[in-house]
Amino acid sequence: MKNRMMNSAATIGLLFGAGFAGATLTTTSAQAADLTLCWAAWDPANALVEMSKDFEAQSGHNMSFEFVPWPNFADRMLNELNSGGKLCDLLIGDSQWIGGAAENGQYVKLNDFFDQEGIKMDDFLPATVTGYAEWPKNTPNYYALPAYADVVGWTYRKDWFERPELQAEFKEKYGRDLDVPKNLAELKDIGEFFQGREIDGKTVYGAAIYTERGSEGITMGVTNALYNYGFLYENPDKPYDLEGFVNSAGAIEGLEYYKALYDCCTPPGASDAYMSQNIDAYKSGQVAMQMNFAFIWPGVEADPNVGGGKSGYFANPAGPAGQYAQLGGQGISVVANSDNKDAALEYIKWFAQKDVQQKWWDVGGASAMRAVVEDPGFASSQPFAQTFLDSMAIVKDFWAEPAYASLLLPMQERIHNYVVAGNGTAKEALDGLVKDWDEVFEDEGKK
Repeated sequence: MKNRMMNSAATIGLLFGAGFAGATLTTTSAQAADLTLCWAAWDPANALVEMSKDFEAQSGHNMSFEFVPWPNFADRMLNELNSGGKLCDLLIGDSQWIGGAAENGQYVKLNDFFDQEGIKMDDFLPATVTGYAEWPKNTPNYYALPAYADVVGWTYRKDWFERPELQAEFKEKYGRDLDVPKNLAELKDIGEFFQGREIDGKTVYGAAIYTERGSEGITMGVTNALYNYGFLYENPDKPYDLEGFVNSAGAIEGLEYYKALYDCCTPPGASDAYMSQNIDAYKSGQVAMQMNFAFIWPGVEADPNVGGGKSGYFANPAGPAGQYAQLGGQGISVVANSDNKDAALEYIKWFAQKDVQQKWWDVGGASAMRAVVEDPGFASSQPFAQTFLDSMAIVKDFWAEPAYASLLLPMQERIHNYVVAGNGTAKEALDGLVKDWDEVFEDEGKK
């Protein structure tokens, strides 16, 4: 997942408002300590609790866990960092936090520790290193170890797609088989085909997509269209130069596509939907397809209504400008204000082992270690494993600037106002976003 963002401008004022002195790394073994690991409250966290019993047995340290529901996770944890609290020794925090946490000394810089322990970032998927560990981006400065690899992809009702009568009707209408879409245009066709259709005596709809406004939802959704139509965050040759990139002709077309997908193909009451709402819509049999982060796929497979071969998975389809998907996931960091940094570093060392990473995948986590995900047997280890690989190979991410919350909030507002509320045009929305983001970067002294 990415961050579950702030719900008010007041929260932005709390983000990374205080700095802490950097930690001194040591190579000595830590005395037995009570460690607290902080993360969001969800199934992978429960799996990590069980795995961590092995660490306790090997190290002699005692593990405690502070898990916060996703809607409150960012507020709770960022307030903890900024207040100088000592609750968390280890924090699995969202990728967007890296910039502020690094610049304000809230995470321990791990380069020396990695060198001492032979932990190599080349052993992890490059996109997760850039997304979860580095600041500044694309420099060898590490403040986290990739902990949970995630990405937006698609789930579909394979059992519906395979029905002969639907196959025949779709083939007659569109001249191709009803199958995994090769591009976003085909995805929209499939959504329209299922919209309002009756299946097994129940009215169903085309697709559940992200539309939530209060945190980050619609941004994490719309980018899967914007990227593939040519949207860029900035001029590749001139940082923070936004005009003509954020609001390019292709980006405008991509935003128009996302609105058209919302208008044509979503179920009733989908004006403020994010992960849980999409899961509910899919598992209850309302929709033929859902957009969601890959973390949901083990739960889909295990669900009595949609699992057991009834569902299939595919990577976000290509658009006119290429094929990309929104990165999710998190890295694990040592909190600089912890009194147990040596013991926390031992946990990082333990978690970075290949056998631990393999177990992490086996129990329902999502390893970013190449030795795990590039193993010849990985693709067949789960019905969704190949789609996970395909998706992680095409990721892009939102800004990880220290001012990311100030960048996120106007995007949420402008995209939602256009896509869901129907206000103005796509061009007006993106032109306004350029203005908003220019002001943020001017305030930051970066323009």
